[in-house]
Amino acid sequence: MSAAPLLSLNNVSKSFGGLQVISDVSFEVPAGVRMALIGPNGAGKTTIFNLISGVYIPDTGTVTFDGTDITSMPSRRRVGRGLARSFQNIRLMPHLSVVENIMLGQQSRASGLIDMTLPLGAGSRWRRDAEELLAHMGLGTFPGEVAATLPYGIRKKIEVVRALAASPKLLMLDEPAAGLNPAETANLRDFLKTISDTGTTILIVEHDMGLVRSLCDHAVVLNFGKKIYDGSTRHVQENPLVLEAYLGSRHAKDHDAEVHREATDA
Repeated sequence: MSAAPLLSLNNVSKSFGGLQVISDVSFEVPAGVRMALIGPNGAGKTTIFNLISGVYIPDTGTVTFDGTDITSMPSRRRVGRGLARSFQNIRLMPHLSVVENIMLGQQSRASGLIDMTLPLGAGSRWRRDAEELLAHMGLGTFPGEVAATLPYGIRKKIEVVRALAASPKLLMLDEPAAGLNPAETANLRDFLKTISDTGTTILIVEHDMGLVRSLCDHAVVLNFGKKIYDGSTRHVQENPLVLEAYLGSRHAKDHDAEVHREATDA
């Protein structure tokens, strides 16, 4: 991970009502990588996402994006600087068409409300850009479809494309494979690789380790709000602290013993 960091968290902490949720977490996301933020339920992954995107402000520590301290910057200004995210639960406007949903993602690129609203017809540059983006991402047959009528897997992709409409440098995805079957997950993986190939940096929160290993080269693992691993996805499931976090100490020792037996037998 020798590339210059696009995103840096330095000793970030956050508590709610006296409960420490994040404790002195530091890590970097280099430009151009596909990186995962993983950990058991309740580890603090979504809280970290919210601290990065500006939903929460850390109690201590700093968040730096593209060389600028954004620790206290409002969410909208972060989007304007090139940071976009999707959420675990689909947040498309179900009654709007696909292209109209994509146009909502373009708001950070508009110089003002008038620029965004005049005109919105077929000749609008905003609509044209949205349709071109959908076509480029392999969704060109859906612009006029009402979002609520489409299959779940397609709506997941559309939400990602809506985030892309902001022309982000960093795309943050919160459990993008949640609710998808194996075929849809594989399709999503290839879709995200296509996005990565355009130069967009990707940071995902994800429970599907198959997707993490096949998509990402690097992972940061949290447990009880603390960082316990920062390294290659190839070796993440061999790390004792990670095994203990997911399996418990007894099962982790059993797993290590099994791995040792397999290595000895080989």
